[in-house]
Amino acid sequence: MLSHAFTLWGSAVTWLEIVAFVLAFGCVAFNVVESHWGWPLAIVSSALYGWLFYVNRIYGDASLQVFFAATAAWGWWQWLFGRRAGDPAGARLQVARLRPATVGAAALVWLTAWLVLGALLDRFTDTDVPYLDAFPTAGSVIGQLLLARKYLENWWVWLVVNVASIALFSWKALWLTAVLYAVFLVLSAIGLRRWQKTLQVRP
Repeated sequence: MLSHAFTLWGSAVTWLEIVAFVLAFGCVAFNVVESHWGWPLAIVSSALYGWLFYVNRIYGDASLQVFFAATAAWGWWQWLFGRRAGDPAGARLQVARLRPATVGAAALVWLTAWLVLGALLDRFTDTDVPYLDAFPTAGSVIGQLLLARKYLENWWVWLVVNVASIALFSWKALWLTAVLYAVFLVLSAIGLRRWQKTLQVRP
């Protein structure tokens, strides 16, 4: 899996990165259209990306993939069987908005987690990008939890995370993954618009 498949912009692309790319793309595409089949793809792609990031000393994102795999299983269950308080029995989990106070709290948690994680990575690992790694890592935790519970604001989080991730993976010359996150950026904008329309047409 770590063997050289081809060269992209002067850097080697492995088969591991290619397979992870394809599965991760499928995962987000399914999320955009509210299909629960994105979650099993997320479990496998997270495991593969965890391996890839560890090899490239992106330890924050490598650890994040373990969290992604675990929450993907939870998110799959939520999209199949989860409900909100007051929903009728058997009702499918619907797209919803966060309250403004919750949005502010999430932003504060993201900022705090970024600074703390960045300091830990800087102190205890040999990474050369502690804070650039920590920022999308912390945001991805929030985005994943919001996505699992179908909150619209997850797409705003992913828009910011994807921009930061493009910078991170470009710096590490993981060009195929940088391209993937550019695609994710577009899919996040599409997902945001699609879910907004879902809220607008709901009675």
